[in-house]
Amino acid sequence: MEASVTWVSGDQFVGISSSRHSITVDASKEKVANSPMELVLIALCGCTATDVVSILRKKREPFTRLEVHAQAERAPDPPTVYTSIRLTYRVAGQVSKKAVEDAVRLSEEKYCSVAAMLNKTAKISYDIEYSEK
Repeated sequence: MEASVTWVSGDQFVGISSSRHSITVDASKEKVANSPMELVLIALCGCTATDVVSILRKKREPFTRLEVHAQAERAPDPPTVYTSIRLTYRVAGQVSKKAVEDAVRLSEEKYCSVAAMLNKTAKISYDIEYSEK
């Protein structure tokens, strides 16, 4: 796997990875794109969501929606790493609560590589919210 960024102007860059997909990165105050640290949170949400969906499908759980929301705190001094992250999983459908809890736990403890990296500096905790729609 490889990635690179190319400076565009100001504090904006275009990043591209070995998958050949590009993304704009913005470290400025104007925020015309996600900052590098926002992308880390998005990566965490995407990583764990992928795991949970995969596990629920294997268990044949009839979920109709999954959303993962992250709220994070950063260290006050450089490097301003994440020190705590709260994930909220919003799951809809006629799912077994135990199946969802097991899927989230397995993602957080075993499968999510982004969480494994972030656990080095941040305490990651989570909530699960259920709805039928």
